[in-house]
This record gives sequence, C-alpha cells and structure tokens, in this order.
Amino acid sequence: MNIRTDILLRVYLSFGLIVLFAIAVLLKLFYLQYVEGAEWREMADSLSTRYVDVEAVRGNIYSNDGSLLATSVPEYDLRMDLLAPGIMSDDAFYSKVDSLAAKLSAFFKDKSSAQYSRLLKQARKDGNRYYLLKRDVGHQELKEVKEFPIFNLGKYKGGLIAERKNKRILPFTNLAARTIGYKVATEDVHVGLEGAYAEYIDGKSGKRLVRRIAGGVWMPVNREIEVAPVDGADIISTIDVNMQDMAQRALEKQLITSNADNGCVILMEVATGEIRAVANFTRVEEGVYREKFNYAIAQSAEPGSTFKLASYLVALDDGKIDTNTVIETGNGTYQVHRHTIRDTHAYGTLTVKKAFEVSSNVAITKIINTYYRDNPAAFTKRLHELHLNEPLGLQIPGEGNPLIKTPDSKSWSGLSLVQMAYGYELKLTPLQTLSLYNAVANDGKMVAPIFVKEIRRLGNTVEHFDTRVINEQIASPSTIAKLQDMLAGVMTEGTGKRLRNPDLSMAGKTGTAQMADGAAGYRNRKYQSSFAGYFPADNPKYSMIVVVQNPRNGYYGASVAGPVFRELADMVYANDLDLQNDFERMRFVGNTQQPPSLKGSKAATLRVYDALGIKATYASAEPVQHIDTVKGVPFSDEAIKTGVVPDVKGMGLIDALYALENSGYRTTVKGKGKVVAQSLVAGKKVDTGAPITIELK
Repeated sequence: MNIRTDILLRVYLSFGLIVLFAIAVLLKLFYLQYVEGAEWREMADSLSTRYVDVEAVRGNIYSNDGSLLATSVPEYDLRMDLLAPGIMSDDAFYSKVDSLAAKLSAFFKDKSSAQYSRLLKQARKDGNRYYLLKRDVGHQELKEVKEFPIFNLGKYKGGLIAERKNKRILPFTNLAARTIGYKVATEDVHVGLEGAYAEYIDGKSGKRLVRRIAGGVWMPVNREIEVAPVDGADIISTIDVNMQDMAQRALEKQLITSNADNGCVILMEVATGEIRAVANFTRVEEGVYREKFNYAIAQSAEPGSTFKLASYLVALDDGKIDTNTVIETGNGTYQVHRHTIRDTHAYGTLTVKKAFEVSSNVAITKIINTYYRDNPAAFTKRLHELHLNEPLGLQIPGEGNPLIKTPDSKSWSGLSLVQMAYGYELKLTPLQTLSLYNAVANDGKMVAPIFVKEIRRLGNTVEHFDTRVINEQIASPSTIAKLQDMLAGVMTEGTGKRLRNPDLSMAGKTGTAQMADGAAGYRNRKYQSSFAGYFPADNPKYSMIVVVQNPRNGYYGASVAGPVFRELADMVYANDLDLQNDFERMRFVGNTQQPPSLKGSKAATLRVYDALGIKATYASAEPVQHIDTVKGVPFSDEAIKTGVVPDVKGMGLIDALYALENSGYRTTVKGKGKVVAQSLVAGKKVDTGAPITIELK
C-alpha cells in the first residue's frame, strides 16, 4: 500500500466516524424529544412555575359580650405591570408616567417625584411586568391609589397588581393579650387561644399558579386565584372585656405600689367555670409592667397558706376534727424532726375555725401530723382524690404540671407531711388552686376552667363547649358547709378582716409563702403573696385568685394580694346587675325625667330598664323627654351592617368600638368619655378595612 492510498483510507475512516457520531446525536435528540420529552418538559415547567398557598382570612376572636378581641384586616403589596394593555404604546405610557410619579410621591412620601419617574421608566425599559411599588398598603389607601393616572384605566389595562395579605390586630391592644395569644407557624409556636384553636381560626389556604421571572421573583400567571381560600371560623371566648380591663388596672396598680417582680389575677364564674378575666404582668423596669408570661396557668409553685383549705378539707371530711375542735398552739412554735414551724403571733389555744381564720401554721401542721403521721399515704391519697395532682386539661396550651408528693416519691422525707399541710413541698398553678376554691363555692362540685364557649363559622355553631365536671362532689355537704363558714370567717374575724366590704359579703383565704431561689434556697427571703376566694359569700357567683411574687414593699397576702381582690370584687359588684338587689325597690311613678342612656346594645339597654322596672317600647327614634310609665320608654336599636359606617356619636368607647369593628373598620381613639365626633360620615357605604377616627370627650 502506497502513502496516497493510506491517506485516503484514513480520511474515509474519519469521515465514517463523524457520520456515525452525527447519527448517534440525532438518534439521542429524537429519543429525548419524542420518548422522554414529556418528562423533561414537565421538569422544566416545575422549575419555572409552581403553585403557592394563598392565605385565608383568619377567623375573629370575640369576648363573652360580643366585643372583638382579635381580627384580621387586609393589607396589600402593590406591584405594577409596565407592559399592561393600556400602556403598551410609548405615547400612552410616557404621557402619564410623570403624573403617576407625582401622585405616588405625594401619597407615600417615601421618594421624590423624579425618583419615582426614573424608576418606573427604567422598569419599563427592562420589560418588568411585576415591579414592586409599595408594601403594606391599607385597604383605604388602595382605593385612592386606584384613582391615580394609568391605574385608573382599570384592573388589567392600568397594570396595578394588588396582592392581598392579612394583618392580625387586637382592637383592645393589650387587653387579655396573653390569653388571646398568637401563632408563629414557621417556629411551631402556639400561645393562647390563637395557638390552641389555629386549626379552626386559620381556615383553609387557596392555591395560585406563579412563574419565576428575572431576579428570582415569582409572579402570578394570572390575576385570579385558581383555588379560593376558605375563611377561618370565629372563636367566642368567655372573657368579659369590662372585667378584664378592671382586672388589669387593679393588678398593675398594686404591682407598682408593692414593687413586685410579677403577678396575676384570675376571675372565674363559679357555676360554669368560665374565665371572665385573667391578667399577668411582669416587671420590665421600675414602675413599668408588661404582659410577657402567663403565670396564671403556666407557673407551678408552692402555694403556701392558700393550700390549707385542702388540708382542712381532708381532716374534716375524714372526721379527724370539727370546727370547734381545740388546738393548742402555745407560743407559736412547733418542732418536728429538728425543724421549727412558726406562727406570726403566739395564739395559744384555738378552735379549728379560729385557727383557719388567723392562718396558724402550727395548728394545721399539728392536726395533720397528729392524725396522719402513722399513715401519711391516707392524707396524700385524699389530695389525689381531689385531682390536685392532675392538670386541669385547659383549652389553651402551656398549663404547668402540679406536684403532690406521696410517701413513694423519691424526695419524700420525715418533714414532707407537715410541710405539705401548709403549702410547701408541693406545686400548683394559680388556676389549679382557684379550681379548689371554686369547688367549695360551688357546693363541692369541681368544674374545669373554660376559656372558649363556642366556635362559629358564618354565624353557625360548629362546636359548643359545655361545663366539664372534674369531680361531682369533692367532700360531703356538711364538710363543704363548714369550709364555706370558715372562709367567710376569714373576712369577718381573721386575716382578711381589713378587706371586708359591708355591702358585699366575701369569703377567702390569705397566703404568704417563702419562695425558693435556686441554689440559694429560702435564704434570700423572697415571698409570694396570694389571696383566693369568692363572692358573694352567701350565694357565690365569682371566684378569684390573686398571686404577687417578690413584693418589696410588704409581703403579707392580706396587704399585697388582698387589695386587688377587694378592688376587683367591688368593681364587678358595681357593674353586674345580677348582684344588685336594691333595684327591686326602685320604681318610677307618674311622669318624670327620662334616665340618661347611651346609644348602644338593645339587649343591654333592655336589661338595665328591666332591672329599674321601666317598660320599653320600640316606637320611635325621636328624642323622648319624659317617661310614660303606662306606655313605656320608646327607643330604637343601632343596626350594624358590614360596609356601612354606623353612627357612634354619644356612645361610650366599648359600644363604639363594638359597632365600628363589627362594621369592618379600623378604629383610632382620641380622648376619653363619650364619642363626640367621627371621621367617616354615618350611613355612608365605605369598604371594610378603612380607618376611622373617633373623638371622645
């Protein structure tokens, strides 16, 4: 073979290899396109498009009296399609862009007119169809923006894209804020009613198809939502706004006076267990307190003398003692296993009833040690039968675990029995302690505290929560009657005597306990002051507990926690017509001056008129100068319609907020007293979410 032939052969072989490679490439392309094409196209689409959740409007939380405690208001992120149909031509866009820029600058006041103009023009050059203009724009602001140049061309032609999101607000700001709670989905944090009932409140998210554009931004494929969200259900709580406000003010005032670390107060309805108010405050600086932790339900601690109620209950119900049994307390000391238990005074010889009234530590430890030292399990078993060792199973998360020792406990010692007798070496939360006192007030029936009465969707009941009984009878009726008499005696003859109100009978027990301070134990002399009880003593309607930790100006339960109990009981008594008997004797005769009343709830007005013995009719909305006791007092109810501004002039703050929030408006309040002016005209149709300012004098 010559050189020329060899060269030709090499050329033919190379060409053949190239042809074979080309054929292989074509075959692979054919395979990818027609065999695996669908799979690859689907993968490409998944990288450039996806479905995202559209947040549902969360349900509202209402108080027991219908006031709005938590709601969602719409906010919007405003974007712009710079190639929208109405501004496709340069003439259409450039003839109006400067006017639009001037409007945006004057309205938002965050950029100059020239800056807005330059940014909009650059966005158009870039072909941006999803340019971010402004975040967190309110509903009323959006309405005004829609009237700006270019945007007023219409929903699609003007290029304005408003992406709705929901902002959670508390109309009463810090009122019951910790009980209302919050939910942080990204951190799986659930607090209060918001967290416990998130499944109902959250609703069901919708779906929207979006695609990725330049800069990694995801833009909706179309303006409409593919799958509409389902709004959340509403929660009807047991909280009473007025009582909650009273509780917070009374507690905060006393915490400032006593310069304490923290404190809580709980007000519960005896028969139902419904929580009417719960307040918690933590000291953040001298004289300043904030609601940061729910001590009422979460903090397990040694209760001290308020636990003596349980010890006396066990001893009385077991027949070991009676109220007239005599106890010798001597000089106010009692030594057990080289440990000395002390009273604040040397009481000498006391009856059981008197020992309870003056809160003698020596008396109760002598009683429990005398009758149960040979069989301490008999005592602890009875405490367990009271369910004091079990959580209450609350409707909101975070309940602290109780601790009631038994002789089988690893930490049980020779002192445990006597220490437990007066509230040490055991732990209860304030609400767990209150449940025991509430059971005594309820003639022995222990009920679980309730925070939520009902769940509603679109006005229809989804779930109703009835009173849950923990124990039908915690002790014999005779024992309960004796305990009730002893608790009432505390207020007339004992440590609570200074808190007595001649117009309102009360029953309760003071408590002063030393607090353990970590490794330092009890050496640092920190105290917990408490007061637990109920009112009226002869026919209990409400039970209450007040706990104040580490007060620096005094520490006895009667002088630190007691004033909060007294003040809140007085205010509840003054505001709850069911507790008033004097109205039955009051009657209006002949024609006399009409009693003044604010515009507001028809039901509330009727209730007041009925209590005063005044008939009411619905004849006219005209002003009425005199009462005709034969025909009745004519008045009209204020109707509330969503999207229609109500007339709140003349109303008190609570009624005005109720009317405005339920009509769908965001309210700003100025002043105190009755409403004298409102920024939106009554009767006018205004979109929900709009802000309204009311002035009070």
